[in-house]
Amino acid sequence: MPINKYSEDSLTWHPDKTRLARPIYKSLVKLLKEDISSGKLPKDTKLPSQRELADFLDLNFTTVGQAYRYAIKKGLLYTNIGRGTYTSPNAYEASTISTNDIGEEIIDFGLVSSFDQCNSLIIPFIQSVAKKTDLIDLLNYRNPKGTPEQLKTAARWLDTQGVFASTQNIAIVSGVQNGLAIVLAALFSPGDRIAVDRFTYSNFIELAHLYHLEIVPIDYDDQGMCTDKLELECLKKKIHGIFLMPSCNNPMGFQVSFERRIQLSKIIKKEGLIVIEDDSFSFLTTYFQKDVIPPFQQLIPEQTIYLAGVTKYIGSGLRVAFLSYPPKLAKSLEKAIFNINVKTSGLDAEIVNQVLQSSTAQRLLEEKFKFTKRANEIFDEVFKEINPTRPSNYYPLFRTLPLKKNLIKDKQNKIEGYLLKRGIRVYHSKRFSTQTQPDSFIRISLSSNSLEDLKRGLEIIEKERIVHIS
Repeated sequence: MPINKYSEDSLTWHPDKTRLARPIYKSLVKLLKEDISSGKLPKDTKLPSQRELADFLDLNFTTVGQAYRYAIKKGLLYTNIGRGTYTSPNAYEASTISTNDIGEEIIDFGLVSSFDQCNSLIIPFIQSVAKKTDLIDLLNYRNPKGTPEQLKTAARWLDTQGVFASTQNIAIVSGVQNGLAIVLAALFSPGDRIAVDRFTYSNFIELAHLYHLEIVPIDYDDQGMCTDKLELECLKKKIHGIFLMPSCNNPMGFQVSFERRIQLSKIIKKEGLIVIEDDSFSFLTTYFQKDVIPPFQQLIPEQTIYLAGVTKYIGSGLRVAFLSYPPKLAKSLEKAIFNINVKTSGLDAEIVNQVLQSSTAQRLLEEKFKFTKRANEIFDEVFKEINPTRPSNYYPLFRTLPLKKNLIKDKQNKIEGYLLKRGIRVYHSKRFSTQTQPDSFIRISLSSNSLEDLKRGLEIIEKERIVHIS
């Protein structure tokens, strides 16, 4: 193998060979991560080919190949077939939200959990399912969309959320994220454009990137997505779908008003857009509001795929969501369900089925509303000088804190890292948008800690004086 055939000037990336240690491929990925985070390797930079880098570093070609594959798996790189390997648009400042690599001593305001102190209410149902005489039937591949009884329960529960769906067009999937992956795989092609709120669910953004879809951010006001801005984007270039979280936008927490839903529905119908309606938080809004605001599934059922997860409602560890879809899309969606899932856990689905058929379902609503209301009150008490970020009769599972103007241009990882060193994990607004926005903030999950830890963590943030006080 030729040695040092390539010079530093001829390569877009030239890692320091003297810093490599065994295992070499992981050490190489570590250097890659450092150069991405420092800005030496901007997003979408084309890296040297595996042979070029191997020659430069005097390494075996397969070692560099192993490093590239590992970096792709970690989300640092992506490949463009026939063109090469590139740094990911969100390589170091990744949008994906998870609890990975976070110690137990950290007060986690990042992941939106579900007041896990309520999980003890679910234990009797897990025990009951384990004792079922037909337990063996839950362990096979039959009924991949759910058993007839489970689908009937799902249809009845969806009806309480304003969703009118036949059991023939409902599937039980492994959580909302799994449902979103199924929908994108089944109904969209690389290059398709999907409209979203200017700040939207970060993991949806990452899914869209995985499927090579273009995210089109649309501005919003306190009523929801702005109709004039959506119409303008539809005039510019073909938009294929729209992703909405009408009951509680993640991360901003606003609820789309009935009037705005009607206005948006007219545009959606005229443009023939596929609606992906993520209503993960509808269980709370329909509980504490007098009237259920009709979802898009009710307003334009022939164009809407509706997803309602029960992980926030019943328990985070039960990866179950209900996917409702129009008959004309059934063939494509069911094919994707079978190929991606084969089948959602029959055990999880049956536990959820039994909970929803019991009085515990109502008790869970009452308990989680009580915790949510109190968590919002604690937030308002600690940050009483900040203008409220929610209506007076509305209690989201997360709140936002605007950053001081001198911190607006700071990188996401600096802000998040600064608070992490002080024992607090938060998420920067950059995770929730594909474009640089002028109104940076940190999002605070209210449902992932005890109320005592919530207050303690909020007080630490308040003392750091990094947020803007009105």
